[in-house]
Amino acid sequence: MAKAKSAPDFSDKMKRLRKKNGITLEALAAATGMSADYLEKIENGETMPPVSNIIQISAALTVDSGKFLSSDGANKEKKAESFKKRADAYYYKTLTPDAEHKHMKGFHVSIPSKSEHAGVQYKHEGEEFVYVLDGVLDIQVGAKKHKLKKGQSLHFDSNHTHKLSNPGSKQTELLVVVYTP
Repeated sequence: MAKAKSAPDFSDKMKRLRKKNGITLEALAAATGMSADYLEKIENGETMPPVSNIIQISAALTVDSGKFLSSDGANKEKKAESFKKRADAYYYKTLTPDAEHKHMKGFHVSIPSKSEHAGVQYKHEGEEFVYVLDGVLDIQVGAKKHKLKKGQSLHFDSNHTHKLSNPGSKQTELLVVVYTP
């Protein structure tokens, strides 16, 4: 199965901001803890990073993460839907597009049935709150595994490695709030 293409707006914005700030891929890799190869794949539209990586990239580029996930202009809804369809493994939409320079960001996350971000684990500064709107969620934080269903939530230190997956037969919908100092 081929990887989904990254949303062109995100790839272009990331590359443009990185170059505008005079930051090399290697320097961005050092600032985020991600590999330069992975960052290059994002910029080339070969992969779409999870929200936690967008937050790390945003911090390194000194830009609000909501700016990467928001769409401008009259086609805002159409672009958001297009972004959602193109995202890899699971889809997310910012709920706080104007939260520039704020510490807390809200996202609506959808995880297709029987899926996870293969080989990807997240770790970023701050705290995270996950609330299951619909479906089921397996979330591993550090060595501890949690099973959540509709109406359940988990608040955790996002400095610990964490991974989300949907073991269920229908799409899982989440509200995710991320706080970064």
